[in-house]
Amino acid sequence: MDNVETPATTPYDGCGRCLVGVRRLSRKNEATQSPEKQRDQVLAIVKANDAHVIAWADDWEVSGAMDPLKRPKLGPWLTDKMGPYDGIAGAAVDRIGRNVRDVLNTAYTIHERGQILLTADHVGVWDLDDENQETDLLVKALGAQMEHRATRRRSNDSKNSARSRGRVSAKPSYGYEYFRTNPKATVTEIRLRPKPTREIRKVAQRILSDQTGIITPNFEFKRLNRSGVLSPSDELALIYGREPKGTPWSENSLRRILLSKAALGYLIHDGEPVLDENGRPIKIAPELWDYATHLSLVEKLTPKKQKSIQPVGRANQGKALNSGHTFCGVCKYKVRASAQAGYQCTARHRGLAPYCKPSPSMKISMLDEEITKRFLAEYGHGQVMEKIYDPGTNYAAQIAELQASRARLRQDRQGGMYQDEDDYQWYVTEYSRMGEEIKELKKLPERPAGVRVIPTGETVAEQWERADNIPDRQEILSEFGVRVELYPRGTNRLVMTAVDPYASLELPEAA
Repeated sequence: MDNVETPATTPYDGCGRCLVGVRRLSRKNEATQSPEKQRDQVLAIVKANDAHVIAWADDWEVSGAMDPLKRPKLGPWLTDKMGPYDGIAGAAVDRIGRNVRDVLNTAYTIHERGQILLTADHVGVWDLDDENQETDLLVKALGAQMEHRATRRRSNDSKNSARSRGRVSAKPSYGYEYFRTNPKATVTEIRLRPKPTREIRKVAQRILSDQTGIITPNFEFKRLNRSGVLSPSDELALIYGREPKGTPWSENSLRRILLSKAALGYLIHDGEPVLDENGRPIKIAPELWDYATHLSLVEKLTPKKQKSIQPVGRANQGKALNSGHTFCGVCKYKVRASAQAGYQCTARHRGLAPYCKPSPSMKISMLDEEITKRFLAEYGHGQVMEKIYDPGTNYAAQIAELQASRARLRQDRQGGMYQDEDDYQWYVTEYSRMGEEIKELKKLPERPAGVRVIPTGETVAEQWERADNIPDRQEILSEFGVRVELYPRGTNRLVMTAVDPYASLELPEAA
């Protein structure tokens, strides 16, 4: 609906017939209620009643079930946030709303203000003091509500039918794309989109291989925005031939993708895989990552109790390069950075360290330049190692899941289910199958999860040069655990310490 033109308007002149044109289309394809058709209907009824349109409240892809007061465009007019107007004009009662209560509430709100309500499916201005017109409005609203419920029921039936056949009935998950023989045909194939797949796998790897607490969904969604990676909504717009709106990534959207079982290629309903007749998840697409990686992501991203002391290497992502890494050499409190005062210890002024005299300070450019020089002199020649997370086999988790499923079957049986002969035979078969799978999995050697490193051929100095923004360079400093102590004026005002991030990791064996 991005390309719909807004019709011309005339200024508000206080004539008593200055109306707001109301148009709405739901998220479904309503060919019989196109924006152009609604425009013509509104303009016709407005002209017939010697009125004129001063503005348009166009709510595209908004369900009729939404309260008109909460609609993005119409709501502000009804709640007096958009300036003076004398009423509203719509193409039909169902364009106002598809809920009897909401339509009547809107109509009476307008009526009690002495304003005008016009719809193209009614002759003249609606007069709610007239019992016949009031009944007519109620009947039209009731008809719209019943039609909406019937449409929703048909849609749900269609989705249930598709799920029962193992077919998709919703928009593709991030990283996936549907293919059809023609636009109206069912989906015949689901493929991975190369760039989104590459980006989300990179995010998962960075989070899982991180051992410092630096790389989090919060850090990663900001990095994706800086890198210009299309957000899920913009990626979907691109798939359907629409122009991306520049909607940014958010931490919640990134978390949902990382934790969703849709990444395993499963058919999903209400967040869980749809099961086939044998109780197995229905797989409809290639996987973004395997089940062991999914379990590792769930464990890594499950909220944990906040520690009282944060890791020294935590990336601050402030505007100054060494924000979050710099501490006062006298009182050991973290030093704050501001454009006016530079890096400065404020612990004494905040009553935290009365003994911190004199409080050290230094210009941001001076400190950052000196620490950069020292860091690159000491570590710049070293080779950057890429951390690769190996989720292992995680057979133990699969065994636990099968044991839980078998326990649920046993409880259902004890609760009185599977009494019929056919159901009992299915129960015996499934229970035995799960038992056999558990036995086979227990025989397999378990490979524990872990992080390994691979030489990239790039030096730290080259990586630093390539990272041409502060957040990315802060990540490098944080990975090396850089800590800066700032002292009052003297010969050794700056002390920098760091640790080798690869010291505890095993390098691959030489061939």
